[in-house]
Amino acid sequence: MPPRVSSVEFRVRYAETDQMGVAYHANYLIWCEIGRTDHIRGMGTSYREMEEQGITLAVSEASLRYMASARYDDMIRVDTVLSRVTSRTLVFDYTVFNAATGVKLATASTTLISLDDAGRVSALAPAMRARLAREAGDAS
Repeated sequence: MPPRVSSVEFRVRYAETDQMGVAYHANYLIWCEIGRTDHIRGMGTSYREMEEQGITLAVSEASLRYMASARYDDMIRVDTVLSRVTSRTLVFDYTVFNAATGVKLATASTTLISLDDAGRVSALAPAMRARLAREAGDAS
């Protein structure tokens, strides 16, 4: 089964742009976070609920490739996929589009690592790992 793709749309806010009305590059990581938390919510839980269950995830790696600029008041769409699950990490992939034109603005990937209450790297609980693996399209 292929992984589920979730989409979220929002407008580029004035505060996210430079003097020329172009979205500042670091905001794309924030937009990926919006996509990721929305994707998790689409699994039937929120990130807050995951934390209440003792699951803390921290970004350990992020990469972005820019293709075109987003501008003030553009409608943005972020497509998010949970692409890989290991015992301790989750990898999310993103594609950022201009929602009105369909122009691809950027692609990105983030790796999140599971931490225990003391902030040490820890394995995901087997049941949660299995659920996440199914979400990523991994039937194993």
